[in-house]
Amino acid sequence: MTTHPKGRQARVLLTSVFGPYAQDDQYGSRSINPMELYHNQVTRAQGPYSLRIFHRSWGIMFIQRNIENPSTVLDFPLREDFERELTENQYDVVGISSIIVNVGKVREMCKIVRRLSPHSTIVVGGHIAAIPGLDLMLDADHIVKGEGVGWMRSFLDQDPTLPVVHPQIASGFGHRVMGLKLPGNIGSTAATIIPSVGCPMGCNFCTTSAFFGGKGKFINFFDTGRQIYDAMAQAEEKHGFHSFFVMDENFLLHRKRAMELLDCMRKAGKSWELYVFSSANAIQKYTMEELIELGISWIWMGLESPLSGYSKLNGSDTMSLTHQLRAHGIRVLGSSIVGMEHHTPQNIESEIDYACAHETDFHQFMLYTPLPGTPLHAQMTEEGRMIDVDLADVHGQWKFNWRHPHISLDESKRFLDNAFGRDFELNGPSLYRICRTTLEGIRKYRLHPDLRVRQRFEREAATMRTSYSALLWAMERHLKVTNATVSAHIHTLRQDIRKECGSWSTAAGTLLGPIMLWLTRREEKRLDRGVTYEPETFIERRNWASV
Repeated sequence: MTTHPKGRQARVLLTSVFGPYAQDDQYGSRSINPMELYHNQVTRAQGPYSLRIFHRSWGIMFIQRNIENPSTVLDFPLREDFERELTENQYDVVGISSIIVNVGKVREMCKIVRRLSPHSTIVVGGHIAAIPGLDLMLDADHIVKGEGVGWMRSFLDQDPTLPVVHPQIASGFGHRVMGLKLPGNIGSTAATIIPSVGCPMGCNFCTTSAFFGGKGKFINFFDTGRQIYDAMAQAEEKHGFHSFFVMDENFLLHRKRAMELLDCMRKAGKSWELYVFSSANAIQKYTMEELIELGISWIWMGLESPLSGYSKLNGSDTMSLTHQLRAHGIRVLGSSIVGMEHHTPQNIESEIDYACAHETDFHQFMLYTPLPGTPLHAQMTEEGRMIDVDLADVHGQWKFNWRHPHISLDESKRFLDNAFGRDFELNGPSLYRICRTTLEGIRKYRLHPDLRVRQRFEREAATMRTSYSALLWAMERHLKVTNATVSAHIHTLRQDIRKECGSWSTAAGTLLGPIMLWLTRREEKRLDRGVTYEPETFIERRNWASV
């Protein structure tokens, strides 16, 4: 690879694709595929109870923090924001990061750069780089597949082997709960920590694993628990965070690193909470006591299908494990695949019911989808089973992009929608479920001998007494008409919270609950009118001097 002629002096623009995102347009945005992880893939059938939150484009933030050049991060711009940035500033390099579905927007952005800033070098990266023949679809100078910090450092004449400096990242923004929009950074109580990219498990459908080298391959930014601890301590010192969203595809798989982190936390007396991704077989390497002391309060776990045969489920009873985790106050987000090869119209409903019987706090359902670059895509292509579908619709929340032996394209959409609806019908709003699980942890651990553990669950109890009590008061009344069974469960939970956390929870519900009920009903009407939400635009400059 040749370096850019200006090297460290080159001015760099790093941008995500332009919005809006939750509207059908000619460039590939889809109303069914908004820029909201939870509402898109997890809570989308929960109406006004759906968790609304946006997450930053972490990759371009990482690159900016780890190059010496004058640079700008432009995150979630509108088209006019992108054009204005190109005309008001002189950029030598324009880096565009995207996922596969937004290939149409990247194509258009390349055209805009050629027109408004023809001297700029265009670099395209992110999961879009997995598309075969991408160089023939758009006009870019470089297409970068895999980890981008080292590539960009080399391109800009800097040492790619230097340690990666972790940027300060709030886990989310734009929170909205039952129609209540939380202003500013309220709700952003967690920092994002990214110890590594890639996944050693290598499931055949996993685009993340394939993108970073496939099965057994991953790239560590932090090799030790001490390094992770230092990044967390810096986030706590700078922003006051005590909760951390650990963006690592299988964090608990690396037991030695996790236990070293726990040792550091113990020595420093840190009462932190960790939200992690982990496979079922990795979780079982730990005792419940170790998980609690490590601060694990939320786990995203692949349930897939009981007949899927994936190695990450080997020897695991996911039903028992999920119920055990929740009994210890650890919230679980289960992920299940709809439309695997063995699914038929005759057996798929029973598998959906099995998934819902896990009673996870959140449940993601995704269609079995061969994405470009994955082993599954290669297999389906070789077998001649791929269907020519617009890449904008290949995101796992619409219809199949391949020929299933038993299920049609239209049936795939119906079964997927039924899965979300069934989970909501049986288990109620995720906001209610996390309260139920949290109360179990409070009961079990608020008198724990470790001060760090006690402090954590006392924080949980304080939140339960106030904010959650008001939400539950409103939920109970709002659901009486549409789901009396879940409404009754919520009533019982409210009584249990009062017994465990004190009568103030009743007062909070009585005082604030009616307001939340009004907001919930207003939000329901807004959503019925087709209202969608868009992320705000971020412009962040580093080592900057105006020209």
